[in-house]
Amino acid sequence: MDTENKPFVVEDNVVVTMNYSLSIDGEVVDSSEGEDNDPIIFLQGAGQIISGLERSIYGLKVGDKKSVTVDPKDGYGEVDPESIVEVPKDEFPEDFPLELGIEITVNADDEDEEGDEEMEATIIAVNESTVTLDFNHPLAGKTLNFDVHIIDIREATTEETEHGHVHGDDSEFYFEDEDFDELDEEDETNHHH
Repeated sequence: MDTENKPFVVEDNVVVTMNYSLSIDGEVVDSSEGEDNDPIIFLQGAGQIISGLERSIYGLKVGDKKSVTVDPKDGYGEVDPESIVEVPKDEFPEDFPLELGIEITVNADDEDEEGDEEMEATIIAVNESTVTLDFNHPLAGKTLNFDVHIIDIREATTEETEHGHVHGDDSEFYFEDEDFDELDEEDETNHHH
């Protein structure tokens, strides 16, 4: 095995494979372990995971385990009162199930950007004429307790560091049109040999 290029510790531009378990107030709310889950794979230093967690895993080695407490400001932010919005009930379809606590996806018309931006909101109040939506992240304002376990570390490829995310089997990787164009061009040049 070529260990020469293999980084020993978590540092910027290293691809980390990590299991984690997230608890809030002693209750596990999310975990990468279990039958249907896989460890997360991310590029360290690229802001792919919340900053408080990313900062705390520098220097860890493969096999290391660590418990990390992340304050709201370094996690999903404090609860922003301006992100709680009252909407007229008639903006929803009549058969829409307006129930407290359900999460809905709302298309926000953003004139600066092409297309609509989809935002997640939780219904926190329903009365006769209005519905109150909370656009804060469900974990906003919460202190997050992570237990992490470093499974693997590898050097990122140049392309990964340029793009700022992991390539490969990871779900975050999508082919972009220009990738296909490059493939086509390469094929054409190969035929001339």
